[in-house]
Amino acid sequence: LVLFSTFGPETGQHLPMSTGTQAAPTGAPDGISAAWRARRSPAGAALAAAALGWLFGLAGQLQQPVLWPLPAYVVATVLASGLLLAAAVLPWLRRPACLMLLGAVLAFASTGWRAEARLAQRLPAALEGQNLLVTGVIASLPQRGTSGTRFVLAVEQASLHGRAVQLPPRLALGWYRQYNDEDELMDPRSELRAGQRWRMPVRLKQPHGSLNPQGFDAELMWFEQGLGALGYVRVPRAGFGDAGQPRLLDEAAAYPVERLRQRLRDALLRELSDSRSAGVLAALVVGDQAAIERDDWELFRSTGIAHLVSISGVHVTMFAWLAALLTGWAWRRSPRLMLWLPAPTAGRWLGLALAAAYAMLAGWGVPAQRTVLMLALAVLLRGAGMRWPWPLVLLTTAAVVTATDPWALLQPGFWLSFTAVGLLMVSEPVAGAARAGPPDGAQGEPGARLYALLHGQLRGHLRAQVVATLGLAPLTLVFFQQISLVGFAANLVAIPLVTLLITPLALLGAVLPGGWALAAWLVQALVWGLELLARFPLAVWSAAAVPTWMAACALLGALLAMLPAPWALRWLALPLVLPMLWPPQARPDDGQFELVVADVGQGTAVLLRTRQHLLVYDTGPMYSRDSDAGQRVLLPLLRTRAEPAIDLLMLSHRDSDHVGGAASLLARHPVLALSSSLEAGHPLLAGAPAHQACRAGQHWQWDGVHFAVLHPSADDVASARKPNAVSCVLRVEDAQGRSVLLTGDIESPQEAAMLRRDRSALASSLLLVPHHGSRTSSSQAFLEAVQPRTALVQAGYLSRFGHPAPDVVARYEALGIEIQRSDRCGAWLWHSGRASCTRDVQRRYWHWQAPGGGANVARQVNQVNPGDKNP
Repeated sequence: LVLFSTFGPETGQHLPMSTGTQAAPTGAPDGISAAWRARRSPAGAALAAAALGWLFGLAGQLQQPVLWPLPAYVVATVLASGLLLAAAVLPWLRRPACLMLLGAVLAFASTGWRAEARLAQRLPAALEGQNLLVTGVIASLPQRGTSGTRFVLAVEQASLHGRAVQLPPRLALGWYRQYNDEDELMDPRSELRAGQRWRMPVRLKQPHGSLNPQGFDAELMWFEQGLGALGYVRVPRAGFGDAGQPRLLDEAAAYPVERLRQRLRDALLRELSDSRSAGVLAALVVGDQAAIERDDWELFRSTGIAHLVSISGVHVTMFAWLAALLTGWAWRRSPRLMLWLPAPTAGRWLGLALAAAYAMLAGWGVPAQRTVLMLALAVLLRGAGMRWPWPLVLLTTAAVVTATDPWALLQPGFWLSFTAVGLLMVSEPVAGAARAGPPDGAQGEPGARLYALLHGQLRGHLRAQVVATLGLAPLTLVFFQQISLVGFAANLVAIPLVTLLITPLALLGAVLPGGWALAAWLVQALVWGLELLARFPLAVWSAAAVPTWMAACALLGALLAMLPAPWALRWLALPLVLPMLWPPQARPDDGQFELVVADVGQGTAVLLRTRQHLLVYDTGPMYSRDSDAGQRVLLPLLRTRAEPAIDLLMLSHRDSDHVGGAASLLARHPVLALSSSLEAGHPLLAGAPAHQACRAGQHWQWDGVHFAVLHPSADDVASARKPNAVSCVLRVEDAQGRSVLLTGDIESPQEAAMLRRDRSALASSLLLVPHHGSRTSSSQAFLEAVQPRTALVQAGYLSRFGHPAPDVVARYEALGIEIQRSDRCGAWLWHSGRASCTRDVQRRYWHWQAPGGGANVARQVNQVNPGDKNP
């Protein structure tokens, strides 16, 4: 907009020009013709070049593994800004190439500057795990779960042992259910409200999340939200004094919008007894997507309507249109208002204002931002008598959205939202094409106009669904590795139902009695229909993650398919898109295996693949009653690798940090066989596939790779006094003599028992460190028998168990054994002797880095000896 105000007066023309020095191609569609004219307009070309350069520069900055020194960003920002301003008087700077370069430099440098400032606000390492006393205001909707409540606290002041300390401006905290001194369960879920000022004791740590290949990047989410530390409210039992007890200081200190959101959400949840419907309506009214249950999210994703139960551009546009319509109708009732401002103009501005208010009430997500900005631009252009082509509007809006939140460029919602709008625009029918009308002879009938209106709306709805379904399929596969094959049918019904009935009723229910009840009934009917669709065979198509070049080809194919071009050209989309549906998979050769030691926090989960088979050893912890490692880590990992089934799931023992994700895995992914040390009658065995107890002496071969169970024996099971003692120990060896020993939670007595049975059988190249590095394991004699080159520790960041123990680490280091820790490395990958840490491969500047500069670089390891639970 600044560029337009700078260059527009010089041309004396609107954007785009209705006349130009060169005619648009004959027969070109309106959108293409407008874009052609904009290319011939100096102001349009300037604005488009700067916006495009901004996006390219921003994309480059977001790939930086580490930030440059701050002075470099400051100097580049000042220089690029000065040259852009100088372009008003220097004609050579107005060339599109110069403007694109300056826009790219400005985006790169200014975003790096902002990133430096945000990283500087992170919690100092010296304050991690300390008992801090913090005063602040709850700045978000508290998210209630079965184990407690999560919320964002805007910090006002903090102290450590009575001395003031500097904390990040925003903290992500959890207040969990716990017992007090009288052994009474304290449940804070009904006490916390947005806008309250509290003084509370907390323990904090730096933002650190699990990092797995193609997995969800929680650290990016925290960085984008400006959260400089994570932690929990610590309610002391004794010895901390009354001053250390949580205390409510002010019921309504700030954040009026968040307080309104919570009042509406709480009222809705109180009125509706059906938690499923209440969660969906809470998401539609106030943007509280956490209110939707996990199983319902799975249903919505598998049927392709997940975009409808979050605040999307469709909802905001509908709200703006309805508000403008009602405002215009009311405005025309007053002659005085009509003389002051025309009704159409008043309707547009008030519709925009009310749509912006709804978007803020709903959480101001990227789709809502995009829609409000595009509506604002349309209203401004209409008021100024201008008409911009849609590519220029889309580029300008994207630049403005990313200027306010640069890291939105990495969100799937950003790309899906803008791509959907762009595809709908580019696929507009050719100007002058015949439009549908009533049947011959029906023009004079009373219902002719109604027929034409309904027929046109139906055709438009069908066209939009075809464009969205086919055009967005490649992007959906890129981001989520799956598409819904029933999504077209589901959206044909769900879009008008949710947009025109459920969402308006949900909003009206805040002021009209009965609105929420009727909306809830419609949600129940919709869910019933979706469940029917989800039962269809092949309702969801899954494909492995693909390289960037293949994704780019698929997106180009989708664009070709949507262009209003001859079918001879559109058919070229097929060879571009089809490889993405069946991407080639790199599998180990016969006689080799690959290993993925997943990053699941304090717990164990390992994927081991041969050429034709997959073994999963343990499934990680249960983080809460609503979340576990199977759902959050293993299922996405299996989906990105296009694993059709698990040939053998081995559960080492019953501890929850080893089997916490098993239920999710068994329910949502094919498992052909189960091996474990679980006792008869364990809940995980109910309805499980063929189960065999793991016993020493069992062995088999898959694709030239040898598998052998070394523990427990029948005598070990009979004499065991705790689950750790019967952990299944598995040794895997390939044809080249490279091997891995998976040990569960065995302790020194079990290590000694295996040494007595067969010391030579333990020798292995890689060792999954027993019991996460506990002092009760990794005896000297055991390590000398195994003689691993690399030891793998799966442990949580700053775990309250202190794993791995310092003296155990020293024991490994004294023997020259390299240690890889999941809390510092992320997921550890090993294939054909080549090892790498995910934190190295996917490193970005917002990721946590170990003291001293990171995890470890990829290395060759084929020169081997051949022979709170996440508090």
